[in-house]
Amino acid sequence: MNNVDVSVLMSVYIKEKPEYFKESLKSVLSQTVLAKEIVLVLDGPITDELQLVIEELQSIKPNLIKLVPLQENVGLGKALAIGVDECTYDLIARMDTDDIMMSSRIEKQLTEFTNDPKLAIVGSNIDEFYDSPESIVGRRIVPETNEEICSFSKKRNPFNHMTVMFKKSAVLDVGNYQPMMGFEDYYLWVRLLKAGYKGKNIQESLVYARTGEDMYARRGGKRYFWNGLKGRKAIYHAGLGSLLDYTISCSAHIVVSLLPNSLRAKLYEKKLRN
Repeated sequence: MNNVDVSVLMSVYIKEKPEYFKESLKSVLSQTVLAKEIVLVLDGPITDELQLVIEELQSIKPNLIKLVPLQENVGLGKALAIGVDECTYDLIARMDTDDIMMSSRIEKQLTEFTNDPKLAIVGSNIDEFYDSPESIVGRRIVPETNEEICSFSKKRNPFNHMTVMFKKSAVLDVGNYQPMMGFEDYYLWVRLLKAGYKGKNIQESLVYARTGEDMYARRGGKRYFWNGLKGRKAIYHAGLGSLLDYTISCSAHIVVSLLPNSLRAKLYEKKLRN
């Protein structure tokens, strides 16, 4: 099988679970078309168990992984910005270290870029699961066309981050990822859309996304509350939304942030379930 001119970009840090990381990497290697490189940013020191997963992959595919070790943990935004700079190819497929690619993901996204050279970013829907991808508990469906994506972006994130494939040249043109805790990707997408770059979401799920109580807990509390308000203010100034859109978005964020975790989980699952 020939490898295609795509870089897969991942960032791993010390709290990742090795078994999830290994499963995620396995899915990258099980694609119907294979990327030419995996750029793996080590966001600070990692555990011996995580290092072992990387070494096992290097023994199988010695020329596939490009390691980018950072001396200290700098956060996702900075880590991904460094990773984008390190990617060899213009098409970059983002992937999280605890999620699972469906086998046709890269092939289907490449087809979209081939069919429409004006595209700068292509995402998809996601299927969410707890313990096994055979047991889907939710689904996040995102808008398909560029017009729908632009409208949706005024109030909510129009892409599922772990599904996107984008052009490095376009991302660098608008300033790359920037530190914006919890909103690094959303902040980047609105800058792309504001600059006139075209996006699309494939209307099927191309990634199994791992979820659970930990995920819902991260979307609450004082830290997420204040970071969210800061992020949404930056998104409002950089994006396409009106003052009314910003007000509605902030109001929803305040409610969700302050809910007990059990109620927040029910709200997310009701919103996501198809």
